[in-house]
Amino acid sequence: MSRSLRRGSIAAIAALAIASLSSCAAGNTSATLEIKPDNASATLGTDVRLNNIVVVTGDESSGEHTGPANVTVNISNTGAAPIELQSITVGDGVAATFADDKGAPLPVVLVPAGGAVLLGGPGNPTAKLASATVSVGGYVATSFSFKNHEKLDTEAQVSPNKGLYKGFGPTPAPTVPAAVPPKATAPAAGTTAPAASGTATAPAAGSSTPSAPAAH
Repeated sequence: MSRSLRRGSIAAIAALAIASLSSCAAGNTSATLEIKPDNASATLGTDVRLNNIVVVTGDESSGEHTGPANVTVNISNTGAAPIELQSITVGDGVAATFADDKGAPLPVVLVPAGGAVLLGGPGNPTAKLASATVSVGGYVATSFSFKNHEKLDTEAQVSPNKGLYKGFGPTPAPTVPAAVPPKATAPAAGTTAPAASGTATAPAAGSSTPSAPAAH
């Protein structure tokens, strides 16, 4: 092999080695590969993980939503002690209210040791937002506050009440029908309305009025 060919082969091998080293230095993290997970997740310490953090709006598919919404999240606790979720706030500090699977208010959400709790969806406790302004299809800042002043600041995906999240959105308040006043019933034809109690009845025409007895 000529010297020029050998020099060309060495240069090509060196170029491949440099490219491989550069690729290893970059790594395979989501940031490097510019891959955003489908649903937001976050961890608190080594025992608590929040998966699939989503704010579910109404049925609109895109655009800005202002109104009721629900927060759904799966909270797992691998620790030896239960944890207590005290509050969730979304956006500019809109706080969620907790309720159990029957709709009764809950002061906190308890996640047992070695267990998990899913907020949202049929048969599960819920975290409801009375009114929030979010962008459907985007992300919104969300904070989770736990007992002992532990706080986790993250982002939640914003999804409509469709597809995988059908049934996770806000439930419209039931409408109460207005009371209908009872209708007055007119007397039947040919009947006479009863006279008021205690009212004297005038004598019929042509009848004589009884006179007082004569004194003896």
